[in-house]
Amino acid sequence: MIVTGKHLSRRTLLRGLGTSLALPMLDSMVPALGVAATATDGAKQAPLRLAFTYIPNGVNYAAWKPVGEGVGYAFSPTLKPLEKYREDLMVLTGLDLHNGNALGDGGGDHARAGASYLTGVHCKKTTGADIKGGVSADQIAAQQMKTRLTSLELGCEDSRTVGNCDSGFSCAYTNSISWRNPTMPMPPETNPRVVFERLFGSDNLKVDEATKARRNLLRTSILDVVGERSKQLMGEVGPADRRKLDEYMTGIREVERRIQMAESTPNQFKPQMDAPSGVPVEFAEYAKLMFDLQILAFQADLTRVSTFMIGREGSVRTYSEIGVADPHHPITHHQNKAEFLAKVAKINLFHVELFSYYVEKMKATQDGDGSLLDHSMVIYGGGLNDGNRHEHENLPTVLVGRGNGKLKPGRHVVYPAGTPMTNLYMSLLDHMDVRPETIGDSTGKLQHLSSL
Repeated sequence: MIVTGKHLSRRTLLRGLGTSLALPMLDSMVPALGVAATATDGAKQAPLRLAFTYIPNGVNYAAWKPVGEGVGYAFSPTLKPLEKYREDLMVLTGLDLHNGNALGDGGGDHARAGASYLTGVHCKKTTGADIKGGVSADQIAAQQMKTRLTSLELGCEDSRTVGNCDSGFSCAYTNSISWRNPTMPMPPETNPRVVFERLFGSDNLKVDEATKARRNLLRTSILDVVGERSKQLMGEVGPADRRKLDEYMTGIREVERRIQMAESTPNQFKPQMDAPSGVPVEFAEYAKLMFDLQILAFQADLTRVSTFMIGREGSVRTYSEIGVADPHHPITHHQNKAEFLAKVAKINLFHVELFSYYVEKMKATQDGDGSLLDHSMVIYGGGLNDGNRHEHENLPTVLVGRGNGKLKPGRHVVYPAGTPMTNLYMSLLDHMDVRPETIGDSTGKLQHLSSL
């Protein structure tokens, strides 16, 4: 790492007309990294990020499960797109979500899967306003963060929080995995434009209505708004920082362009949801745009905690683009019919392919002395194993990233039956120096994750 004579604060912002733009980690910020952890050799480390990508409705587990254990395992057909990142990930088998089970409440497994996935708590059966769950692992971590946004909640389907969505369970449970407290779910934002403005246009709240209207009318790029200060900064930092700034701003402009294209493209499909302005027509582009927004938020240290629901529990989205015109949820009740199982596996593979795009971008994004992936812990999985039998045991789970050197990837780790999923969260939060006494039904920290 080259340390220049120009010392910048990690909180440096480029300001323009009603806009403030955070910066990625630069070499010239190294002396000012007071909020980052300190390594054993006394050097400053990049901040550690925690992200969750949630998949609904379970999986075709026969096509998901890897063959073998330890470092020599073979990737399954569903996980094959991630094989190129073998040394950056762990497949975890044997983790359970006990409180997703009925426990006397009858049906409602999709609602309980979503509500208990990050909380480890059995949610109250109700369709009214008296919903009750638990505090989710992401929010326990977020409460300790000093970033501009404590957390980011994203999704690709509607986030209704009222009504009956699953056998007498509120829609709040199927549509949210993040819970600030036991009665307050954090519905995911599904509009990329709104997310972008939240990340990079927060100062809009401080300017007058005429200025807001002017910006909206002109659709000015945020980079144009802060252009003069940006050029000045480029002349003050070293060559490596100039390259990082150029890559970061190129990424922002590309996301802006894609959002504007989505807003101007007529939607010729009939989706299963009301598409907000700015949602791309193609689902793959939609999901990738949401992944890119997370990367920008992490890169600028606007937040260190995020959740992303590829779909809500019970999702009936169709995937005609991959040859599956059937609604997702019904075909997961496959009754062991080969035709339906093959379609479920196709959807599972499609989701993993989209996630591999996210992993690739994180691995390619420089962050301090390593990549964004080196400084992250990303969970990919869901609250159901088999959607046909509504099993909450042996959940499909992949852990990606190196956690600032605290994780030891490159393995398939199999845990004893009955190991709580929440034990994984206890371990990950411990790496972030966040140490709750328990998370839901946790019994301790998970073994065999750490390189320490």
